[in-house]
Amino acid sequence: MAFGVLIVDDSVFFRRALRELILADDRLTVVGEAANGREAILKACQLKPDIITMDVEMPIMDGISAVREIMNRCPTPIMMLSSLTQAGAVATLEALDAGAIDFYPKSSSDAKEALGEGARLLTTRLRLLAARKQRQAIVAESAARGSATVAPRHAEQGVIGRRGLVVIGSSTGGPAALQTVLQEIPANFPVPIVIAQHMPASFTGPFASRLNSSMALNVVEAKDGAPLVAGTAYIVPGGKHGEVHLRSGTLVFSEREPAAGENFRPSVNFLFQSAAQAAGSDVLAVVLTGMGDDGTEGARAIRAASGHVWAQDQASSVIYGMPAAVAKAGLTEAVLPLKEVGAAILRSVR
Repeated sequence: MAFGVLIVDDSVFFRRALRELILADDRLTVVGEAANGREAILKACQLKPDIITMDVEMPIMDGISAVREIMNRCPTPIMMLSSLTQAGAVATLEALDAGAIDFYPKSSSDAKEALGEGARLLTTRLRLLAARKQRQAIVAESAARGSATVAPRHAEQGVIGRRGLVVIGSSTGGPAALQTVLQEIPANFPVPIVIAQHMPASFTGPFASRLNSSMALNVVEAKDGAPLVAGTAYIVPGGKHGEVHLRSGTLVFSEREPAAGENFRPSVNFLFQSAAQAAGSDVLAVVLTGMGDDGTEGARAIRAASGHVWAQDQASSVIYGMPAAVAKAGLTEAVLPLKEVGAAILRSVR
């Protein structure tokens, strides 16, 4: 059975292009369209789609307001479609705070051009997010019947020293997950944290600023050549690769341009591999929600250097791809619900 999609966009041309793209995938179908936020709320509650694609700027009611109302009246997975601008990034992050589950950047004002290059990725993400809604319903039904669940493996305390660091990798669902994790970390956390979140270049600066304004921990977009200091979380700049190097006894952040074919940007693998070389056994790597397997080879390098790898559990992951790949490879020492990750990181330093 195909997953039903509700398309929300004020451009008739964009709706048409998106409809054609969705209908080209036999596992998706379009159950309706809306030209503004008010229409979107009505159709979301009437048609009960499996997932909604939502534009940000629309007449009558904008996408952010519509997200809030839909999540209040008839909660549904929502993917924001936003422009690759700083203003688009800020609006998208507001929509994620309002309850949207994911975002997909429009690379152009031309509908076919904006959707063409990453069309396959977009429809894959729509399917996975729609499937998550059904999986959650099954889990809720099983819980109501009292079905047994497998308890996650717990994290050990004091696994890294004060000269080490924490590295985190995330993708789909990561912005909200990172906020949940980092808000548990105090300003005096004794080691630096470096984060590779798959994001476009224009998004990571506003994302870091938004996190920084909402928690005690200092959160910044990482700068090339900057020393990594305790009590700070560094977001790797979008569209780049971020690495950690040991220079004269100090951990330093370094960025580089991706090569052709390196599609995960920033790469969790590259961050983890460099951390393993720089800090050896004093590295804790945490793999959060995300599609694909980025982070698995990096986790392998960390374990080979006697470092430590934890992963988010399936039940709390938006997309159980990256954590699943690391767990399947036998590289995880602990598998944790999202709500426990921050507190576990706090206890991880000796």
